[in-house]
Amino acid sequence: MVDYVVQLTKDATKISPLDHEKLRKVGFDDQAILQITLIASWFNYINRVADSLGVGRD
Repeated sequence: MVDYVVQLTKDATKISPLDHEKLRKVGFDDQAILQITLIASWFNYINRVADSLGVGRD
C-alpha cells in the first residue's frame, strides 16, 4: 500500500491496473483501493494548498 501511495504522490499517471492487482493480491478489495486512493489524494491536495498559501510557515 505504501508503494502505491508513494507512486500516487509522485506521478499518478504511472499507476496502472497492475498496481491495483498488486493491492488485491495482498488483501485489499476495490472499495479499499478506492478509499486508499481518495485519502492519499486528499492529503496531497490539501498539503499543496497549504504549501502554496504559506500555511504553517513562520
